[in-house]
Amino acid sequence: MIRIAMLSFAHVHANDYARQILAHPEAHLQCIWDDNDTRGKEAAATYNVPLESDLEKTLSRDDVDAVLINAPTSQHTELMLAAASHKKHIFTEKALTVTTADADAVVKAVNAAGIQFMISLPTRIRPETLFIKSVLDQGLLGKITLMRARIAHNAALDHWFHDGSAWFGDASLAGGGALFDLGCHTVDVMRWFLGEPISVIAIAQNFSGAYPIDDNTVAVVTFKSGAVGILDVSWVHRAGPNPMEFYGTEGYLGRGIAPGQDIVLNSRKVQMQGYPGSSDERSPYIIPTELPKPLPMPFVQWINAIQTGTKPSITVEDGRNLTEVLEGIYKAANSKSEYRFGGQS
Repeated sequence: MIRIAMLSFAHVHANDYARQILAHPEAHLQCIWDDNDTRGKEAAATYNVPLESDLEKTLSRDDVDAVLINAPTSQHTELMLAAASHKKHIFTEKALTVTTADADAVVKAVNAAGIQFMISLPTRIRPETLFIKSVLDQGLLGKITLMRARIAHNAALDHWFHDGSAWFGDASLAGGGALFDLGCHTVDVMRWFLGEPISVIAIAQNFSGAYPIDDNTVAVVTFKSGAVGILDVSWVHRAGPNPMEFYGTEGYLGRGIAPGQDIVLNSRKVQMQGYPGSSDERSPYIIPTELPKPLPMPFVQWINAIQTGTKPSITVEDGRNLTEVLEGIYKAANSKSEYRFGGQS
């Protein structure tokens, strides 16, 4: 049985994670720590577990094996370094940290402690994402010239964040707005798909004025592979798709570009007729019908890793790489000039 302390209920998904702990036969919610007494008492009463107000006391408990972090992003570094120093396994909401320097410190601490780590990036486990990764790894699109991805919803238009979630609109606590919160998902998989970035230019708008933070951002990232990535993230999206597209020297792949066509593929390296999927001799595209099985949810992978010593599919280094790209995009937007990663000339 993995005994877990939840560190903060600030995040909107905190109750979801508490329910995942309660539902897992090998996990137990041991206690809750929160620096907001009112919020912490409410959570402790809801789940009938002790509330701790002292972080050091929480992490020193012999009956706590692991921590699950749902604090504002600005607190992540402090909480993760403290947990690692006590050799407690760590699960955290995204993003890992606000800055790359802090992310590097967390990577070092986690690896030195020999603990199991997981960051919640569930886009990675989905069948469509795994299919795209397989297509790219097999080179079915040739060399990728362009990836374009949009992820958006109406959070700013409809003022989603208030009361306990108001911190999502405060850059000093959240690290950033639409890009940092929602954009994590596409930024992460773009970095996973295309490799190491070289530079970025970006525009980060506060379009709605709902919160004093970015709510409509576009970035163009260049990669060492030669590919260009266009990222489009918004909290002012009333309607429309959230597509992802890949253009390569040997073909094209689109996801979510039209209703009923979640993935379409065209490749000169694939015999289109007979490929697992539906196709039409009059069309150069096929719609794959055999996708990989989804991987276990990040929380389940984390529990399994603690029990068996296996490595989860999402690593602390992945979290670090995500933070690096996010930080670079904001630096480019704020300076209104190209930002080059790692001091590259």
